Amino acid sequence: MKMSSNHPKSSSLLLQRINQTPTTAAATACKQPYRHPTAAQVPDQVARYHTHALGPNQCCSSVSQHISAPISTVWSVVRRFDNPQAYKHFVKSCHVLLGNGDVGTLREVHVISGLPAVSSRERLEILDDEQHVISFSVVGGDHRLANYRSVTTLHAAANGGGTVVVESYVVDVPQGNTKEETCFFVDTIVKCNLQSLAQIAVNLARRNPNSPSP
Repeated sequence: MKMSSNHPKSSSLLLQRINQTPTTAAATACKQPYRHPTAAQVPDQVARYHTHALGPNQCCSSVSQHISAPISTVWSVVRRFDNPQAYKHFVKSCHVLLGNGDVGTLREVHVISGLPAVSSRERLEILDDEQHVISFSVVGGDHRLANYRSVTTLHAAANGGGTVVVESYVVDVPQGNTKEETCFFVDTIVKCNLQSLAQIAVNLARRNPNSPSP
């Protein structure tokens, strides 16, 4: 996971050699459902989606983000498997190769220059509009994150205070890297994506104040 340093300052953190301690508990209790550290536990009906069985050379982690917007607003952005660049700023373009947005849909994502990747071919594994769960797996492409699988769930924050988004993943550790380095790198990208999602959802909610609360 060697990286260059010629990318714009806004994403320079992603382009340095990853050799720090991950900011989340990487590969810790990954076979147990994720539990939100500060609010109520993730509801049981979605917690099961964040249970990952690890292979001998895999790592997993999870990142959470509170968003001051209704679940319906956040979900309207997250569920668009055909448009990840709406909030994932490291995605340059996305083309649907197969399917119409249902489970099994295949997309090809091209990332911005400077990252240790060019493209990623990804399959939609779960899309649950009722429980607000979406999951995809990487099935090909030009990158180093082999066997990557991501699960994102949304649930109401405590006391009706917006939405909590939890994204967990499991991935192979590339040759020459440690589990800690790999999780730190992926965590950083996921955090940037969820922070971007929060800004977009809040702006959407402000433009549509009559949208239903979670």
